[in-house]
Amino acid sequence: MKSQLTEEKVFKDPVHNYIYVQDQTIWDLINTKEFQRLRRIRQLGTSYLTFHGAEHSRFSHSLGVYEITRKIISQFERNGYPDWPAEERLVSLCAALLHDVGHGPFSHSLEEVFDTDHEEWTCKIVLEDTEINQILRAVSSDFPEKVAAVIQKNYPKPIVVSLISSQMDADRMDYLLRDAYFTGVNYGTFDLERILRVLRPYKGKIVVKESGMHAVEHYLMSRYQMYWQIYFHPVTRSSEIILRQIFRRAKELYVGGYAFEWMPKPIKGLIQNTMTVQDYLKLDEALVQTSFMQWSEEPDPLLSDLCCRFMNRQLYKYITIENPDEALLNEISDCFSSIGMNPDYHMEIDFPFDLPYDVYRPDKKEGEKKEKAPILLLDSEDELSEISAKSDIVRSITGLHQGEYHLYYPEEPLIKNKGAIPDSLKKLFKLD
Repeated sequence: MKSQLTEEKVFKDPVHNYIYVQDQTIWDLINTKEFQRLRRIRQLGTSYLTFHGAEHSRFSHSLGVYEITRKIISQFERNGYPDWPAEERLVSLCAALLHDVGHGPFSHSLEEVFDTDHEEWTCKIVLEDTEINQILRAVSSDFPEKVAAVIQKNYPKPIVVSLISSQMDADRMDYLLRDAYFTGVNYGTFDLERILRVLRPYKGKIVVKESGMHAVEHYLMSRYQMYWQIYFHPVTRSSEIILRQIFRRAKELYVGGYAFEWMPKPIKGLIQNTMTVQDYLKLDEALVQTSFMQWSEEPDPLLSDLCCRFMNRQLYKYITIENPDEALLNEISDCFSSIGMNPDYHMEIDFPFDLPYDVYRPDKKEGEKKEKAPILLLDSEDELSEISAKSDIVRSITGLHQGEYHLYYPEEPLIKNKGAIPDSLKKLFKLD
C-alpha cells in the first residue's frame, strides 16, 4: 500500500478551515463503513435538545482531532525536535482519527445502563474482522495492535498517547472549539494556533514553552466555561435522565419477559450482552430514535410516556435542593407514590460530578479515578513545572466545584394533583 496519496485530499471544515489528508492509509480509513458510521452519531448526545445547533457528528470531530494531531506533528518535524520519534507519525495519526470509532448512539447514557465501554468497542473494531483492521494490517501485521495500544493508553511511548489523551490533547482542543461553534457560544474559543506553536516534545512528554502560558490559561478558562455552561447544562441533563430511563425500562421489561411489539436485533443484543462487533456497528442514533418512536406506542405506559417525552422534548422539570437529606427525599417519594407516580422513574437527584467530563485538576486524591497527565511548562533553563504552580488563574479554577443538587421530575402530575400535595412540598415545587 502506498503511504502517500498521489494528490492531497482536503475537507472543508468550519472549525479548522481545511483538513488535509496526505496519507493513503488515512484516506482509506475515512472511507471505511465503520468510520462512516460516525456520521450517524452526534458528538454531543442529547445537547441538541438544549442547543439546537448541536447536531455535529463524531465523524467531523474525529477528522478535527486528526487534523490537530497532524499540525502538531508537522510542527515538530519542521523544527527538527530530537525528542519526537518521527517513525511514530502514522500510528499517531491513525489513533487520532480512530479514537472515537467505538462510540455508540447517545454513548455515555447507553454505556451507563448497559455497562459497555466505547474504548473497548473501539479496540475491537480496530483488532477484529473489519474494514479498518484490514487497512491497518496492510501497513504491517502488528499495526492494528499498535493503534489499539495508543487508544488504550498503554503504548510503550507515552508521548504518542499524550497527543490524544492528556490534559491538553488534540481530542479536547477539537471538541471544545467544535462544541462552542455548534452551540453558538463564544467563551469556548481559544487561540489554537498559538498553543500549537508553543508545544514541545521533551524527554518523552509533550510540554508547553513557558512563554505560551497565557494561551494555555485561555484554553483552560474556555474549558471551564464550556463544562459549566454547556456540558453540565441542567436542561441537557434532564434529557439524559429520560434517555437513561428509557434504556433502563426497556431492559427491565425485556428481562421480565415482556413481549415487545418492536425490538430490533442490535438493541436485543445490547440488552442480552451478546453483541458482536458487526451487531454493534448497526447501532446508530437513527435506529435508536426509530425504536423510541415505535416504543411510544407500546402498551407499557411508563415506557410509552418516557419515549414520547424524549421524542417530543417534554422534559422533566428540575428544582435546586441545597440539602437533599434522606427524610426529605422519602417525603417526596411517598408523595409521588400517593398520586400514582413511580419514584424509581419520576424523581432523580442529580449532581454533575458523575458526568464524563471534568475541569482541570493536576492531581487526584486517593481512591479517585486517575487523571490524565497534567500540563507542564518548560522554562528557559529546561526545567519543568506544573502550570498551576506558576499561574494564579489556573490555580483559582483547579478542582473548583460549583455544582448544585437538582431534583428532576415530571411536572404535570403534580399540577393535576395539586390538592393532594402537602403544603411543605407545594412550596418546594412552587405550586403555591
